[in-house]
Amino acid sequence: MTSRQLVIHTLCHHPVERIARQLEVFPGLELTAKDDLEEMFFRYPTDIQEPEFQYPRGKRCRGNPSRPGRFTDAWGCVWETKEVGQPPELVESPLADLALAPSYKPPKELFEKLSVSQVNRSCAASSRFVLARSDVRPLERLQFLHGAEATRADLACGNRAIRDLLRLVHECYLLEIQWWAKTEVDGVCFRDAWGGPEGLLAPVDLWRDLFKPLYQQYCQLLREQDKYVFFESGGNIAAILEDLVEIGVDAVDCDLGAMNLEDLAHRFRGRITFWGGNPQKILIQGDPAQCRQWVCRIRQALDTGRGGLIGKCLWDARTPFDNLANLMETWTQPLPVVLKALGSASAASS
Repeated sequence: MTSRQLVIHTLCHHPVERIARQLEVFPGLELTAKDDLEEMFFRYPTDIQEPEFQYPRGKRCRGNPSRPGRFTDAWGCVWETKEVGQPPELVESPLADLALAPSYKPPKELFEKLSVSQVNRSCAASSRFVLARSDVRPLERLQFLHGAEATRADLACGNRAIRDLLRLVHECYLLEIQWWAKTEVDGVCFRDAWGGPEGLLAPVDLWRDLFKPLYQQYCQLLREQDKYVFFESGGNIAAILEDLVEIGVDAVDCDLGAMNLEDLAHRFRGRITFWGGNPQKILIQGDPAQCRQWVCRIRQALDTGRGGLIGKCLWDARTPFDNLANLMETWTQPLPVVLKALGSASAASS
């Protein structure tokens, strides 16, 4: 079974010989940790890869996001990278004053002259599952453009200007989804940060009234072209998992540590694939034993040998090598070995 077949069996909840793996590397880390990267990928080859593709520079782009310093993205948002391999921080929102929004033009030029040939060649040359990581994230983009607190407040009170801006953002993202749907990638990911430690960061009615219809359009466009749909969100999003299943999401990345694993298994095992779910706090601040134990807990609840689980991990400059290696090894081991290890750890703690 090739990696592509393994991931497809996983998404379809068919019997699988092992857990599919994906190791994501934060941009710029290949410059500072080249030997560690080669060692990790040699030990644990990834089953999921991104296509060979780079978004063109938009008219507003300035600077280099892979190097320390400030840069401006295609939407006009200004970011600062403090250290190579770590996430940048937003420092300036171009539409902090919504009075500027009516004259704002989304960067549609990014998708007007793109060719699918490079993407399709990389898909044809690989036996791995090729997953396109789109930039589609309407709620986050509103927050980047207008500011997080201001966006939530304006959405909550029904501000017409913010809803008009959401429509413009969505129209641009439809172009991106339509473009990816024409390629030969196996799946497409879009994302939005809906979850916090205790639950949704915004009312569920807001999700269903304003955003669920947008995500449903993305899913429909992708599924019409036989693409698997991946959705990425932080935190506890248990309140909208049923909605994600309904609109056609195949795999979801959320914080399983903030959710009831047993309840998730009861309600969603066999209906959606849990993709990742490793809390970055444990990976960065914990020790190898804590990393192993966390994966053991996930697999005890969700691993039945019939797919539905992908071991994904994000590696940035703050992640200790040993923590990551132990995490990946525990995803790779046969389930009986994992359950035995979990039982031994529970006995030792008691």
